[in-house]
Amino acid sequence: MSALRKKFGDDYQVVTTSSSGSGFNQPPPEKKRKRQRFVDKNGRCNVQHGNLGGETSRYLSDLFTTLVDLKWRWNLFIFILTYTVAWLFMASMWWCIAYIRGDLNRAHNDKYTPCVANVYNFPSAFLFFIETEATIGYGYRYITDKCPEGIILFLFQSILGSIVDAFLIGCMFIKMSQPKKRAETLMFSEHAVISMRDGKLTLMFRVGNLRNSHMVSAQIRCKLLKSRQTPEGEFLPLDQLELDVGFSTGADQLFLVSPLTICHVIDTKSPFYDLSQRSMQTEQFEIVVILEGIVETTGMTCQARTSYTEDEVLWGHRFFPVISLEEGFFKVDYSQFHATFEVPTPPYSVKEAEEALLLSSPLMAPSLCNSGEKNSSLDCLEILEDNDSTTKLPTKLQKITGREGLPKKLLRMSSTTSEMTYNFGDLPMKLQRISSVPGVSDDKLSGKASKMSTEPMSKSVADLPPKLQRLAGGGGGRMDGHLPPKLRKMNSDRFT
Repeated sequence: MSALRKKFGDDYQVVTTSSSGSGFNQPPPEKKRKRQRFVDKNGRCNVQHGNLGGETSRYLSDLFTTLVDLKWRWNLFIFILTYTVAWLFMASMWWCIAYIRGDLNRAHNDKYTPCVANVYNFPSAFLFFIETEATIGYGYRYITDKCPEGIILFLFQSILGSIVDAFLIGCMFIKMSQPKKRAETLMFSEHAVISMRDGKLTLMFRVGNLRNSHMVSAQIRCKLLKSRQTPEGEFLPLDQLELDVGFSTGADQLFLVSPLTICHVIDTKSPFYDLSQRSMQTEQFEIVVILEGIVETTGMTCQARTSYTEDEVLWGHRFFPVISLEEGFFKVDYSQFHATFEVPTPPYSVKEAEEALLLSSPLMAPSLCNSGEKNSSLDCLEILEDNDSTTKLPTKLQKITGREGLPKKLLRMSSTTSEMTYNFGDLPMKLQRISSVPGVSDDKLSGKASKMSTEPMSKSVADLPPKLQRLAGGGGGRMDGHLPPKLRKMNSDRFT
């Protein structure tokens, strides 16, 4: 424990996932009601099909797959029963031929040529069929050329035997070579964890391969099963949502040589966007993990499955490291495969964190301007200047100016002198361009303003922003009467 705290810090605590409790005075834990799972931890799906009615005939149309899907005890029973019935049936056919021809009564007559030599009764006919079917060929019992019906029956026996052998032996071979048992050596962690990784809240679980043979083209997928109700009122008991575990980046393609930690980043696109530590106590969901790959030794596709319910997801935990560097190789300690330890993790959801960050951000100042319909452009500039929001103007002010480049210029000018910002915002565009040139003094600006005042007012009004044109009434003449008192005073001080 001391070595672990030295490595990870004093705030970390090792937590084992074993079911046995620790301590002497701890009361026994309350027995929790067993959670109904859609997929068991071993990958078996808890689904039963009922009330099929006439649809059961579909199973007979694919008889081979039906036999492969049966349990081993039923496969062995069908295998033995089929061969026993076939052997008894064909032995009966040979006995009937011998009985009809009268070979049973004259079997010991050396001058008589029977259909099958040395067949005296049903056991001898059964032995003849077994010797022929199994190609044993002892040479004591054989077909003679005096029996055409026996030759026809022998051809039928060979064809029927080949079909039965191909069907049953093929079924047993496929049954034995199924890679289901290969999934027994693919491990999943008993719990999933949620903690911070690379500055992002992340859902993580661990997978491992116990064999030295690799899983070729291993790929992992995750599904979230959760009940929900649509806006139209339809209830979906097992709605399936996809959890991104690196599909866009290729991280879902695994090189499964040592245990790997699979990560799902919780962001705005994640179904866990509004999941917090408190809400997880009332949520009901199930995470189904599907690991697929090609078995290196057989070339067959293998699939391993497991699931995690909401009570199997640990908030604020991280997996214990299991890989260590030895002399010349890397060692994997599977005794710590399921172990986790606590880490500092925010208890709130990603949605709550973004909302709190948005409320504390200075970029919220432009919304104050947009909230009032009667606020003028000068009032918005005053609010922006008071809150040091020099990065973006309100949308309404951008519409008033009518030019995309003007708000940035106004903000740069407002950082030096707020009074000049208010003045330039309502001056004609020519004066604004002249004032933006560095090195132009106030005297030159006043002289230019006096010269510009002699020009026709219609031209000056045409250069003004649209809102100031409406204030001017659309006609010529002085527009000082329509300006606010503060702006009229500033203009009179500037041009006199």
